[in-house]
Amino acid sequence: MTIVLVHGVPETSAVWDPLVDELTALGHGDVVRLSPPGFGAPLPVDFGCTAGEYRDWLVGELSRIGSPVDLVGHDWGGGHVLGAAVQRPDLLRSWAIDVIGLFEPDYVWHDLAQAWQRPGDGERQIERVFGGSPADRAQRMVRSGVSEPAAGAMAMEQGEEMGRAILALYRSAGQRMLAELSRDLPKAAARPGLAVIPTEDSFVGTVAARVRGAQRAGAVVEMLEGRGHWWMLEDPKQGALALSAFWRYVKDQPAAA
Repeated sequence: MTIVLVHGVPETSAVWDPLVDELTALGHGDVVRLSPPGFGAPLPVDFGCTAGEYRDWLVGELSRIGSPVDLVGHDWGGGHVLGAAVQRPDLLRSWAIDVIGLFEPDYVWHDLAQAWQRPGDGERQIERVFGGSPADRAQRMVRSGVSEPAAGAMAMEQGEEMGRAILALYRSAGQRMLAELSRDLPKAAARPGLAVIPTEDSFVGTVAARVRGAQRAGAVVEMLEGRGHWWMLEDPKQGALALSAFWRYVKDQPAAA
């Protein structure tokens, strides 16, 4: 079964390197990494970087693979994954995300996201985040919890284009859009789902809210105690074991219609 990984903001596919190594060691060799436009992949001139366009981009990429996949999304990649799971469950065997709390009715965007959504403030924040040399950008990511190898690799691809994509994406995803996705969350139960819950991730709602979201989506819950937003870098072995166990569970379930 093909495993497809989709990363988020402000990342590139390098965020998955340690996890892919662990998955390979467990016998999961067929792994595809999809980089959203602007985040380690070219940004087409006619691509508006809205949440809906990223969902449609992912649906298109999965359609080209040609058979149902085990789809995994981190950060905004999880938002794209959920959109695809709701719109085109036929393209998935299963899905797993670490941002299920975003889709609870009482979720409010974190402070940085709110700054990105405000004209003027957002542009100034992007200048601060992506200013300076690649080494400067890497050090900022390390201070936020990213491992040095991943931070160095991702910093090389951060810049003005990624900044524009971030602002457009967050400004397309206000509280009203989150409310719409919240209403659609139960539709994700059409395929087996996994809610990865790193208990120290402060960006995606409380642990209790994430558990409620998982229940509404009919998803299995995997608690990663003591892990934060970049759990796949902090403890890739634990993450790989959790995903592998979930896929064994999915394999034992009756085939979806």
